[in-house]
Amino acid sequence: MTVTKKNVRFNARGLKVAGILNLPENAEEKKQNPAIVCVHPGSSCKDQTAGLYAEKLAELGYVTIAFDASYQGESEGEPRYIEEPAARVEDIRCAVDYLTTLDYVDENRIGVLGVCAGGGYAVNAAMTERRIKAVGTVVGANIGRVNREGDPIKTLEAIGQQRTAEARGAETLITNWIPNSQAEREEAGITDIDIKEAVDYYTTSRGQSPNSPNKLNFTSMGSVIGFDAFHLVEELLTQPLQVIVGSVQGAFGSYKDGHELYNRAASQNKDLLVVEGASHYDLYDQPEPVGIAVDKLGSFYKEYL
Repeated sequence: MTVTKKNVRFNARGLKVAGILNLPENAEEKKQNPAIVCVHPGSSCKDQTAGLYAEKLAELGYVTIAFDASYQGESEGEPRYIEEPAARVEDIRCAVDYLTTLDYVDENRIGVLGVCAGGGYAVNAAMTERRIKAVGTVVGANIGRVNREGDPIKTLEAIGQQRTAEARGAETLITNWIPNSQAEREEAGITDIDIKEAVDYYTTSRGQSPNSPNKLNFTSMGSVIGFDAFHLVEELLTQPLQVIVGSVQGAFGSYKDGHELYNRAASQNKDLLVVEGASHYDLYDQPEPVGIAVDKLGSFYKEYL
């Protein structure tokens, strides 16, 4: 199916958020199109894996939107490069707001799909955003849990010291999400498959984008460490749920987060698909595992939207 892409902007707490709206062929002539909000990973942008899934779902007949998080990419917001869970979740609600203003979208048939940290944010938003009728995650990760591993207290102490320094006039500390190259990763002694493949995805022609510059405002990680994407899922996540993970496990923990989400969610209609032989980043863009995921998601959204 032919898909038309439109660059759009929608409001989120006074900021203009930049998105790509994907319209299936003849969508604007219809009045009852289902729609899906596609949420990108931490460090990512609308032009990468979330955009890929958005396009493929549009080919199946869904109006889809992928967008840059507030304070990131082409979206507005200062300071730049912050990862703020509350803002990320609100962005999703505001994307739903935007979809409800389109006269060719059925406001009662809106779903959400999140990849990696975007999966955790999608789940968190859906618990209190009842206009979301179906929830999908691909290698969904609880970003708070990821960042609480190691020594979170030491990190929080460092964040406090940096905030004090910046309050007194020091420059904003901008760090990196991942090593800037495989050589830098090797020099740091990092061998984990998720980090290795993240470097390959984000810093090479495979997935590199100017809207995903591998920059992170260090002090914003305080909010991330205190965030639990799955808090209250056993009470509030009642919508149909499709969880997709790869069988190859790495440091980001999407395999165990996916199983935890599936086991805890209150959803009466829920499914967990493990794509055998696929790693976390295989499910970002590799044709075979992505094809498996899209087929499953297509069936899921067809049933529940």
